[in-house]
Amino acid sequence: MLDALGLVVTGQLIRRDQAILECRVAEDDPWCRGCGGQGVPRGTVIRKLAHLPLGWRPTALWVRVRRYRCADCARVWRQDTSQAAAPRAKLSRHAVLWALKSVVIDRMSIARVAAALAASWHTVNDAVLTAGRQLLIEDPTRFDGVKVIGVDEHCWRHTGKGSHYVTVVIDLTPVRAGIGPARLLDMVPGRSKAVFKTWLDAQTQGFREGIEVVAMDGFSGFKTATSEELPEAVAVMDPFHVVALAGDALDQARQRVQRETTGHRGRSGDPLYGARRTLRTGADLLTDPQDRKLTAVFAADEHVEVEASWRIYQKIVAAYRCPSKPMGKQILTEVIRSLRRGIPVKLVELK
Repeated sequence: MLDALGLVVTGQLIRRDQAILECRVAEDDPWCRGCGGQGVPRGTVIRKLAHLPLGWRPTALWVRVRRYRCADCARVWRQDTSQAAAPRAKLSRHAVLWALKSVVIDRMSIARVAAALAASWHTVNDAVLTAGRQLLIEDPTRFDGVKVIGVDEHCWRHTGKGSHYVTVVIDLTPVRAGIGPARLLDMVPGRSKAVFKTWLDAQTQGFREGIEVVAMDGFSGFKTATSEELPEAVAVMDPFHVVALAGDALDQARQRVQRETTGHRGRSGDPLYGARRTLRTGADLLTDPQDRKLTAVFAADEHVEVEASWRIYQKIVAAYRCPSKPMGKQILTEVIRSLRRGIPVKLVELK
């Protein structure tokens, strides 16, 4: 396995908490970089690198690197170890790829990867970011075949001053085709029409022409940027935000009926106020006590609007879970059309 790194194992030490492999560089490097003369060996130094864990035991490579001194120009150099690790790096190239795979594919945290490599958090994080930028972000083919994208905002950090929001762009093509999960395309600082429009404008013409659908939340800026930069694409609201809007409409219906029937906001002991969380629970997840609570609430004639809104909300939740069903597509389509026309969604009208 170390042949690909240009190393040869000369010894090993297996400890309870660590495995150490002593290595040497396979190829000699006796020729001077300056004058081309042959150098004379002048001792060795040890370069320590974190390597792939043995099982889950941290493994280290102790590479014995030979030093040379040119007999003609007195230049001093060491054997080339760039095949084993980047200059000044503390992780072997195999360890960097393993860390990147663990974070991106296995969803491991940087802290967990750092513990497995017996390296510091910052060392592993810098190595993963550098490798990810080279292999993933700067990959010219990663935008090929993208037909459906999703755009949303995300708060990168919830502390400190200033805006910490970013615009997240995701490839939803594998999800629509049913061949795999979504994948992250890019994260751009800021959240506005200009941010998304600038990102779209920076992409190739072929990429923009290939986009068929853009899924987003209810932010009009994303919709306007899509219309201007992707005139042939269809802008839709993603199911998650449709369900969120339906839940908000259910809450508004409950609060309105609460005020109309009691003359005040919800208080402890009010039936509707006591069922506010139960109303948001999926019908198939209700416990027997919760089901009895809703039955008692819906038994009152003045709560009929809440019951109607709740039933439509449950249909939308079911459509979100199983969008392939005809009823699910019909309900979600009607809600999305209403939102696109700027018409407030009234669940009782979708029965």
